[in-house]
Amino acid sequence: MIDIQGLKKQYKSTVVLDIPELFIPKSECFGLVGNNGAGKTTLFRIILDLVRATEGNVRIDEEDVSQTENWKWKVGAYLDEHMLLSYLTPDEYFEALRKIYRLSEDDLKLHLARFEELFNGEILGKKKYIRDLSKGNLKKVGIAAAMMGNPEVVMLDEPFENLDPSSQNRLKRLVLHEKENSQVTFLISSHDLNHVTDICDRIVLLEKGNVIKDIKEKAIMVDELNAYFGT
Repeated sequence: MIDIQGLKKQYKSTVVLDIPELFIPKSECFGLVGNNGAGKTTLFRIILDLVRATEGNVRIDEEDVSQTENWKWKVGAYLDEHMLLSYLTPDEYFEALRKIYRLSEDDLKLHLARFEELFNGEILGKKKYIRDLSKGNLKKVGIAAAMMGNPEVVMLDEPFENLDPSSQNRLKRLVLHEKENSQVTFLISSHDLNHVTDICDRIVLLEKGNVIKDIKEKAIMVDELNAYFGT
C-alpha cells in the first residue's frame, strides 16, 4: 500500500530523516512514535507531498506521491488546524467537503453519524466558526474531515492531543470500529503510548530520523516502548 524507499530529508548539513526502506500494507493500523524532533511529522508531510524529500520516494499503490496526484483521492489526513477552513462553521465546512467529494446529503448525514459519540453535541449546529473552537474540538472536526469520502488511507498526527480523557476513549473506540469494519489503513503518530499500543497492529519507533524499532508483536509492544522511554 505505502512503499518508502531510500527516503532522506536533509536541511543543509543536517539529516532529519533517513529511512532506507519501510512498507505499510493495506488495512494495517500503523503507529509512529518517538520523542520531539524524531522526524514523525516530517515523515507524514513527505508522504502527503507537503514537503519534498532530498532523496528517495514514497509510493502509494505504486504511484510516486511527488509525481502524480491520483493517490490524493485515496488518502485522508489531519495533521494540524491549518488544514481546516477556519472562517467556516463545522456545518459549512462539512458541506463544502461533501461537494468536493461529490457525496449526497444522505451520504454526509451517514458519515457524520459515525462521529456522534466523539462530537458529544459540541460540534454541529452551534453556528460557531472553526477558528473559535477549542483545540480539542478542532481536532474532532479535522478527524471527521480526514475520514470523509471513504479514503483507503487515514493519517492522523497526534490525534489524542488536546482531547479530554472521555474524548480520547471515544476516539479509540471509533478507530477500533473502523479497523474491524473496513479496509482502511491507519497511520497514527502519537505521544500517547497507552492508546497507540491499544489500537495499532504495528509500531515504528523513530529516533533522530532513523527507524530503531519496528514492533509487530502486540505482546511485546508495551514492554519495548516502556524500556525505550524509561517509563
